[in-house]
Amino acid sequence: MVVIELKNATDENATIKSAFDQIRTYKATIPSLFRYNSICVISDGLEAKAGTISADISRFMTWKSSDGIAESSKLVPQLETLILGMLNPCILLDLIKNFIVFEKDKKQDEKGQTQVFTIKKLAAYHQYYAVNKALERTLQASRKGGDKKGGVVWHTQGSGKSLSMVFYTGKAVLALNNPTIVVITDRNDLDDQLFDTFAASKNQIYQCYQMNFWQR
Repeated sequence: MVVIELKNATDENATIKSAFDQIRTYKATIPSLFRYNSICVISDGLEAKAGTISADISRFMTWKSSDGIAESSKLVPQLETLILGMLNPCILLDLIKNFIVFEKDKKQDEKGQTQVFTIKKLAAYHQYYAVNKALERTLQASRKGGDKKGGVVWHTQGSGKSLSMVFYTGKAVLALNNPTIVVITDRNDLDDQLFDTFAASKNQIYQCYQMNFWQR
């Protein structure tokens, strides 16, 4: 489920980029290694990042908390934080089940022909913890005697708000027995963006509901 490429921290030529390139080499030479792969981890002994088999190196992200409560000290090796946090069995299984989506994208080749390909996206650490905290608060608010106030999640621009909504919806469908979820925006371009994101990730939400249905 997880492929980890570790470079020697004592090797001055070892970089996070060389670890990423090695994963790409494995992909080309032994593709069967990734048949059941969910997450790829790369590390040069100092830095450590996680992403998916289709992600560019810019989309490999640092996992910054080992307990979900506070960010780890910069004195703690990133690999240690990632192992204790992301690779904790409960968190890892939750990520695989609820925090990976597939989207279609397209690009033109040198001949001008359009190629359609699939992108696999994994939640970043802030999305994972924000969604689970939001769901926890929603469940508390919706219980008998609850205050009916879910709360607010604040994101910076470009931090993955739309996908956070998808991940939250997927988990809420399971936890609240297929509730009705209303999404309101204040701009037309956000309508289009959210519609496209939810449409591309519909299998994630539908799959979650189906799994819940058969488990009942």
